[in-house]
Amino acid sequence: MTRILTAMLLLFVALPLLVQSIPVNKRFLPLDCEDIFNNGSNQSGVYTIYPKGPEKAVQVYCDMGCNEYDSHKDGKWTVIQKRTDGSVNFYRMWEQYKNGFGNLSGEYWLGLETMFLLTYANKYELRVDMEDFEGGSAYAQYSSFSVDSEALRYRLHIKGYINGGAGDCLSYSGERDFATFDKDVYNCADTYSGGFWYGYWPCHLANPNGQYKRGNVGSSYTGVMWGCWRGYYYSLKTIVMKIRRVSLDELEA
Repeated sequence: MTRILTAMLLLFVALPLLVQSIPVNKRFLPLDCEDIFNNGSNQSGVYTIYPKGPEKAVQVYCDMGCNEYDSHKDGKWTVIQKRTDGSVNFYRMWEQYKNGFGNLSGEYWLGLETMFLLTYANKYELRVDMEDFEGGSAYAQYSSFSVDSEALRYRLHIKGYINGGAGDCLSYSGERDFATFDKDVYNCADTYSGGFWYGYWPCHLANPNGQYKRGNVGSSYTGVMWGCWRGYYYSLKTIVMKIRRVSLDELEA
């Protein structure tokens, strides 16, 4: 009996030390905007996500409703690119496109490295919303979107086009490496004043990161362009690219 009591006493003394030695992280570390939404935040705005765990905190704009004026049932979007007024220069070097730049509440580019960290381990869909200067709007959606690592030049993989009136201009950029004016095989980034997944010829059918212009421009393929919708001589008023994690139920459907 004495031995049992002694053992129980030692266990009672040691138990708090054992518990203290187990690292328990109770802090909420959302992977993306879906986690933030599911944790109770349903207002669109700037939040912090952790695509690589505690060691990498990234600020991002979350679109919690598909058009932000409707219900939240189609929200949870992590915005990776936004053009609205030409206030941010998108003619940037490779390192800036890698790490991200701009104003989170306005025009910005999330960063290729963050896109890779999000999409290499999880399945994501992409939606591209756009508006012209005459009040028209359209979108293009893709059921699968991912970006390779920097070693593979952040190559784009995209498929599963869903028609929202804009036309499929982005599939042309699929399986192409990202390019900026300081890392560009075909000189497309320098010619069209932006960084994107450019090809050989034509360089692109869509140029969301091109030079911000207004409406009809004098030459084709310039400006913030989505050629399948307003043509190759028209620069859009706004264009927003956003991704959302695809659930297991959606993958099996």
